[in-house]
Amino acid sequence: MATRIKIDQVEPAGYKAILGLEKFIESTPLTKTHKDLIKIRASQINGCAFCIDMHTKEARKTGETEQRIYALNAWRDAPFYSEEERAILAITEEVTLISENHVTDATYEQAVKLLGETYLAQVILSIITINAWNRIGITTKLIPA
Repeated sequence: MATRIKIDQVEPAGYKAILGLEKFIESTPLTKTHKDLIKIRASQINGCAFCIDMHTKEARKTGETEQRIYALNAWRDAPFYSEEERAILAITEEVTLISENHVTDATYEQAVKLLGETYLAQVILSIITINAWNRIGITTKLIPA
């Protein structure tokens, strides 16, 4: 399997626009744990091996446990995610799989209740950003190192 085009080289202005959104996300008060959970879970759903590899390594370096990383695809049945993390994971799944059921009122209302509008807006932008990166990684066949 060979990598296809390198979007950062072929279309650098478009690539920089997505990097700008990533830089915005990094400037928000979203916790590193929340950003990691979003990135890993969306990448699992989308099947982006490059992003799963990158973001699980990053999460481990910043203190995320193996147990929580391994159980992330079964978070509903695992007891070690907080109420806020569960709301973030639920909305991550629904935004990532938006064509299936859209974002349900129950998921949205729980997220806004627990996180507030501003933090939720930042969560949604983070979800959108990792989904964009996943689509680049999958389409161009980025290969984990």
